[in-house]
Amino acid sequence: MALKTALALSLLAFQAHAVQPGAPKPLAAPLRDLEFGQINFLHTTDTHGWHAGHLLEPSFSADWGDYVDFADRLREKLEAEGKDLLIIDTGDRIEGNGLYDASDPKGLFTFDIFREQHMDVLCSGNHELYKQNSSENEYLVTAPAYPGSYLASNLDIHDPDTGEVVPLAPRYKKFITKKQGIRIMAFGFLFNFDRNYNNTIVQRVEKAIQEQWFQDAIRDREIDLFVVIGHSSIRSEEFDMIFRAIRSVQWDAPIQFFGGHFHIRDYRIFDRKSHALASGRFMETIGFQSINGLSTSASRGKSPTFFRRYIDNNLYSLYHHSGHNSSTFHSDRGRNITEAIHQARQALDLDQTFGCTSRDLWMSRAPYPSNNSIFSWLEEKVFPEVVNDPRRHDRARLVISNTGAIRFDIFKGAFTKDSTFIICPFTSGFHYLKDVPYNRAKKLIDLLNRAGEIFENADPALAMSQLAPVDQMGILQDIAVEDSFPSGHHGHQLSLTANNALIPGYTTVDDAGTDGDDTVHAPISFYRVPNCIQSTVGVQNGNDEEAIVDVVFNEFIQPWILLGLKFLGLDYTDDDVDQYMPDDNMTTLIAKWVSQNWAENC
Repeated sequence: MALKTALALSLLAFQAHAVQPGAPKPLAAPLRDLEFGQINFLHTTDTHGWHAGHLLEPSFSADWGDYVDFADRLREKLEAEGKDLLIIDTGDRIEGNGLYDASDPKGLFTFDIFREQHMDVLCSGNHELYKQNSSENEYLVTAPAYPGSYLASNLDIHDPDTGEVVPLAPRYKKFITKKQGIRIMAFGFLFNFDRNYNNTIVQRVEKAIQEQWFQDAIRDREIDLFVVIGHSSIRSEEFDMIFRAIRSVQWDAPIQFFGGHFHIRDYRIFDRKSHALASGRFMETIGFQSINGLSTSASRGKSPTFFRRYIDNNLYSLYHHSGHNSSTFHSDRGRNITEAIHQARQALDLDQTFGCTSRDLWMSRAPYPSNNSIFSWLEEKVFPEVVNDPRRHDRARLVISNTGAIRFDIFKGAFTKDSTFIICPFTSGFHYLKDVPYNRAKKLIDLLNRAGEIFENADPALAMSQLAPVDQMGILQDIAVEDSFPSGHHGHQLSLTANNALIPGYTTVDDAGTDGDDTVHAPISFYRVPNCIQSTVGVQNGNDEEAIVDVVFNEFIQPWILLGLKFLGLDYTDDDVDQYMPDDNMTTLIAKWVSQNWAENC
């Protein structure tokens, strides 16, 4: 259903402003300008349903309607100067916010909202592929909304009507820009993901780039710029392989990569004519890339110049960079989208409050363990009190979760229905093994946190990086972290002395330097967290040789649990595993705990 008919829209409440009601006003801060080129790009990635923006953070409080207006205002400005603007998205548009996750079916409102933004090139992320219905939505809804722009260079799907294996979307796109006439060859890849539902097939990148269509495409000499988008870290083996393949046949062709997946701001310089941009997560960041000095003829020689900027997603930044103000920036179209988001949030009752907290709980901005660590809170409070199956309530248990099951911080104040999906959007529940010898089971947590090489040597598919929060892989990808868990010492702080006059926020260091963030921020410290946390419940001090426990764990980490126990001499299989609290999952259990413990705080 089209957006304008899906909801009865009224502009009256949004004539004066466009962000969501109750969203904080952005704070004035020093800004670095954009530098425009022949061709310019706006890039989003890993938005995970945050189309309403951040309702508790002024730095990221603009919504999808504001982004649509920003793209339109910037396009008007650039095209008036004879320059081009292209809009890019590199996937993981779903799972992570109540606007997507709270509806039945999921995404009831967000598909219409998202496609109000024009896209020139976009691709799938891994989150679109975990479930059959979400991957079919990509094939039947999103890809048709962007014919010729949605690319799937290494992704196939079983057609839900015919069962035939077909590309989810076209493999590549060759086109010419509107103003500059730049000839572009574009691809859209996914990293070598292997946990997709069985209705999709992710071809490994090293095989896809050997196929004839790709080999022919990269040999096309009537190209001024290769644009490689992908849901992949820009420092990944997959992007390395694609870069080498293009360079092997076109040694001097400019290449622009757009990546994501690690939820960080990052920039990589492959060589003087090949750069890569990653643009953060959760609609915190709108990535900007410009390129100047491209040749639009068959001759090449001089090196193009590349420029990047990470734009904080708030109206203060968007007004500034577009050259507009509150009276000229917003359009009826953008206000319609903002109102559609507001009505969708109301329909889903996302502001329903379960309780209120008196302090912030951080994923990586507080050391673990500590009073302000969300993982300490889960380990010490939530798991012991609510992860308890009535059928096994009298049994001692170890409750284990990977830290990657948590997606965002908890801010001081109201904890709402929306918060539950923001903190933990995953629908997988808890599983358990009953009556496991405690003297061995108690060693499992150390294996999960310290024995990564052993796991990966036994099964390369069980990379331990899959257990921790995905942004930690990016933040700490080049840092040697001391073996410090669960002692509480942090491995590394990514900050220097903060200037109290500045707003705390991103202070990105990348291959192009330290000036990439559009807003000049005071730095924030980030701390390493373990792969997994554990609560020990009901275990009595005494003879460990005789004690038995239930090993309870979230479903996602079952392969690691079984392999870890095998290393400890316990040969369990999937057949030994049963559901624990089958009517609940981590999302519902966190909401239950908050309702029981924080309701009076409001």
